Amino acid sequence: MLANDISHLHVPSSPTVSGDPRNGGAAFVAVSRPDVEQDTYRSTIERVTADGAVRWTAGEHDSSPVLSPDRRLLAFLRTDEKDRPQVAVAPVDGGEARIVTALPLGAGTPVWSPDSTRIAVTARFPEPGRYGSTTSGSDRRPTANAEAPRLITRLDFHVDGAGYLLDKPQQLVVVDVTDRDAALVDTALTSAPCSLAAPVWYTDGSALLVVAPRDLGERETHDDDLYRVDATDGTVALAIRTEGSVSSAAVSPDGVVFYTGASHADGRLVGEPEGLWAAAHGSDPVRLTARETVDVTGTPIVHGDGVLVAVLDRGTVGVRRVPATTTEPLQLDGLTTVLGGHVVVSDFAVDGDVLVATAATPTSPGEVVVVDLTSDGEPVVLTDLAAPLRTDAAVPGVRRIEEVSGTSADGTPVHGWVVLPEGDGPHPVLRVVHGGPFGQDTWAFFDEAQVYASAGYAVVIGNPRGSGGYGLDHGRAVIGAMGTVDVDDVLALLDAALERPDLDADRVGIMGGSYGGFMTSWVAAHHGERFVAAWSERAVNAWDSFAGSSDIGWFFADAYVGADPEEQRRRSPLTYAAQVTIPFMVAHSEEDWRCPIEQGHRQFVALKRAGVDASFLVFPGEGHELSRSGRPQHRVQRFEHVLAWWAEHLPVTPVA
Repeated sequence: MLANDISHLHVPSSPTVSGDPRNGGAAFVAVSRPDVEQDTYRSTIERVTADGAVRWTAGEHDSSPVLSPDRRLLAFLRTDEKDRPQVAVAPVDGGEARIVTALPLGAGTPVWSPDSTRIAVTARFPEPGRYGSTTSGSDRRPTANAEAPRLITRLDFHVDGAGYLLDKPQQLVVVDVTDRDAALVDTALTSAPCSLAAPVWYTDGSALLVVAPRDLGERETHDDDLYRVDATDGTVALAIRTEGSVSSAAVSPDGVVFYTGASHADGRLVGEPEGLWAAAHGSDPVRLTARETVDVTGTPIVHGDGVLVAVLDRGTVGVRRVPATTTEPLQLDGLTTVLGGHVVVSDFAVDGDVLVATAATPTSPGEVVVVDLTSDGEPVVLTDLAAPLRTDAAVPGVRRIEEVSGTSADGTPVHGWVVLPEGDGPHPVLRVVHGGPFGQDTWAFFDEAQVYASAGYAVVIGNPRGSGGYGLDHGRAVIGAMGTVDVDDVLALLDAALERPDLDADRVGIMGGSYGGFMTSWVAAHHGERFVAAWSERAVNAWDSFAGSSDIGWFFADAYVGADPEEQRRRSPLTYAAQVTIPFMVAHSEEDWRCPIEQGHRQFVALKRAGVDASFLVFPGEGHELSRSGRPQHRVQRFEHVLAWWAEHLPVTPVA
C-alpha cells in the first residue's frame, strides 16, 4: 500500500439486517471511501447478499442505515445542501428516499420505534447567533469570528472533534414518518438542561431511555445515569442510577435494561474496562461481566435468554454471549464466543437467529460477516471490499502480519505483531507505539503499518502495560507510573522482534501518536542510543500545561500522573528534552484539542534550544484524529512526510 492508496480503503459500518443474507435476506451497511482527488469522504449505503455488495442509495454522503422493525423501510442519514446529516427514509422494495428532518446542526443515528411509525434521533441545537443560526429578534447570521463571546463557567465545556458543547446542547427529536406530506421536523422533543445521548425505545413505544449526566448536568460530573423520556411530551425522569459511565443500552421485552459502562465506585476514571450491566427501574444495577478480565465495547443486543456484546481480547474484538440471568459477574473464559478469531468487530446487528457484523481482518480494513446463532458453523464473509488492495496493479498489495511475544524486565509477558515488507531482509525497523494508553493494537489491517511495510520497513506494534484487552491489572499498571513498566514493555517487544534474522537490530526508528507520541518523546530522551531517529505526533509532552489546555486534561492528568507539580514535571518528556541526541520530528495539528498544539510548540522549542536536529510539522485545520479521519489529502501528505523523514534518517538501503 502506497501513501495515496488510501482511496482503496473501503470501510463498512452500521450493519442492519432482514433475514439471512445467504438465503433470500439482505443486510445493509454504510461503506466509506476516501476521495483523495476531491479531498472528501464518500459514503454509500450498500445492500449485501450472498452475491456480495451492491450500491443501494444514490447519495454520496449516506450513512447509518437502520431497518424498521417491520422491515419495510430503511432510515439513514443523508447530508443536505449545507453538509448537515438529515434523516432520510426509503422503502426497502424500491422508491425514492425522502428527507424528514431539517435540523440546524444535523442528526445522529436513527432509532426506530417498535411499531415502525416514528424515528428518534439526537441533535444539537445552537444558541441564537451561533453556528449559522440567527440572532435573537433578527435575521442576522454572524460568521464564526463575529459571534458573541462565550462565558464559560465549567470545565467540561469542549471536546476534540466536536468543539464547544455548552452552547449547542444535544436533545432528543422524534419524527412521525407516517404522514408523507408533513413538514420537515426542525425542533426537539426535549428541552433538558444538558445533552442527551444513545436513545433506545421501550418495547411499548411510550417512552425512550437515554444517557445523560448525573442530576442532568447540574454540576460537573464524570458519571452518567439512564433517564426515561416520555415520547409524547418529552418529560425527562431518572430511570436507573449507575455506578459510573454509560455508553449504550438495550431494553429487553420484559423491561430489563442492559447497558455497557464503567464503574467509578473506587474513584478511578482511567484504565477502567467497560462491563455489561443489568437493571430494572428503581433497582441497583448488577454487573454481569467480570471487571478483572472482560472489557466490553459497543451496543448490547438482547437475543433469547442472553445478551450479545463485543469484547476486547488480546488484539481482537469479538462477539460474546452473556447469560441474562447470571447471578455473578462472569470471567472472559465463561462467555460463549459467537464470532471470534483474528477479527476486530466494529458493529453488529441481529435479526432472528442471524447476526451480521462489520469486521476488520489482517488482510482487510472491513468486511461484512454473517453468523448463524443456532449452529456452531463457521462465519461466512459476504463481501470483498478490500479487493482493490490486491487487484489494482499499482498497489503493492497487503503485507503479512505475524505475532510476536516477549518478556519484560520484570518477567511480564508482552504481546504484539510485526508487519513485514517483501524480501528476505534484514529490514530496517520502525517501532510504532499506539495511543491511549488504554487502547490496543490489533490483528486488523492497519493502514500506517501497511504503508511503512510497503516502503521496506518492518513495523513492530503491540500492547504494553496500560493497554486494553488484557485484563484490569494490565490496563491500570501505568497509573502513577507512566514512563516505567510501559517503556520496559515497548523495548521488550522490540527486542523479541529483533531476534528475527530478517530484522536489522542496528537500524531502528521509533514513532507514535498521542500517548504513543509521549512514549516516543520519553524513549528518545532515555533510550535514544537504541534508535536512529524519532517521530513524535500529537503527543503529551508536558503534563502541567496539558492539564489546563486539553479537553480532558482537567481530570486525565491527575488521574494518570497525579496533581503534584513536581511529579508532573518528572513524568513529562519536556523535562528531558535536552537529553535527546537523535533527529526528532514533532508533528501536530493546529486544531487538536485533545493534545493541544502548545504541547508540540514546547517540545520543539526545547529541543531546538538544546541543539537537537529537530523539525516541526504542522497540519492546518486538523484535530487529534488526523491520521485516521483527517482530510484525505492531509492523510496522504502526512504519509509522504513520514516516508521522507525515514528515507533521510533510516534509508531502506543502508548507505555505504
